[in-house]
Amino acid sequence: MSRRVELFVARGMAAALVVSVTACGHSNQGLSAAAPTRTKHAAPQAAPQAVPQAVPPAMPLSREQQQIAAMRQLVDRDPGNAKGWVALGNAYFDSQQREKAVEAYSKALQLEPNNPDVLTDQGVMYRELGAFDKAIANFEKASTIDPRHLTSLLDLGVLYAEDLKDQDKAIKAWNRVTQIAPTSQQAARANAYVEQLKQMPKPK
Repeated sequence: MSRRVELFVARGMAAALVVSVTACGHSNQGLSAAAPTRTKHAAPQAAPQAVPQAVPPAMPLSREQQQIAAMRQLVDRDPGNAKGWVALGNAYFDSQQREKAVEAYSKALQLEPNNPDVLTDQGVMYRELGAFDKAIANFEKASTIDPRHLTSLLDLGVLYAEDLKDQDKAIKAWNRVTQIAPTSQQAARANAYVEQLKQMPKPK
């Protein structure tokens, strides 16, 4: 199960369901020296010394930026490294660079198309970009590849409840979780979502 998707569940349900869920470049300034001035009949003046302008020190890269840079170098050297693309996608995910995360996950899925975790994480990014149809397709494909991939079903329910305001489809997705693994933590969470959703008025 992906820790990043747990974060998505927490984000998605917080607003709609009131459920507590535990998820450089620098431009170098050139040195400009004033041209020496000369007046007629005057002795030539020495050109003034160029005064270096203060250049602000480079800001150190954050740990997040260092990780992204390292993963970027890795996949540039070895484009066939699926795990490297996943790690890069995860780093973009965590830094909320959604479009870049989607792109990195796409590269990983070209190499390993049946990875349910990557499909789900990419689905989360699609959802946050507002591409709900693509997100749904990813979640459903993940749960088809691995029928016990409960996180994809939880996320599918969140999308239906939070974004599409379709309570029936949300409940259907969460009920699948309880049917597959009735004693799991995910099932307990799904049941809580369903009860909260039933108490809310249906959108007109």
